[in-house]
Amino acid sequence: MADVFADGNVRVAFVASIANIAAPTVAELNAGILLQSTLTADGLVGYEATTAEVDTTSLASTFDTKNIGRDAYSGTMLRLKKQTVGADTIRSTLTRATTGHIVIRRGIAETTAWAASQQVEVYPIICGRRKELAPEANTVMRYEVPTMVSAPPEPDAVVAA
Repeated sequence: MADVFADGNVRVAFVASIANIAAPTVAELNAGILLQSTLTADGLVGYEATTAEVDTTSLASTFDTKNIGRDAYSGTMLRLKKQTVGADTIRSTLTRATTGHIVIRRGIAETTAWAASQQVEVYPIICGRRKELAPEANTVMRYEVPTMVSAPPEPDAVVAA
């Protein structure tokens, strides 16, 4: 077995409308805005699930037992590089209260076009207020957009034709 590298192998898009998040179509994904070239290297934040524990121990128990509870995604946001004035489509699209979907494809070269049968993750989101990040030496201007997951996501979606 060989390791799969993250560098250059993650495609991220904002897609305004997807009819079936378990099977987004190639046409729906192509209508989205690609984000991976504008995201900072650490800019895809919080898109890792956590599962709460439910204590199922009874008073008669002599051992603590647990079961699975709710899944959650917290702190989800995008950290983006500011683009030239007048040409920043992403900045003007991801504004407060904008709804849509963040679609993530991992393990395939980001330059590879969307295609049927590819596995993707689809997160219904609503954007929060953009946060301008303080300028720092030796970096580009950056900003963050909170992207709250607003409905149950589909982390195992498969692209439909």
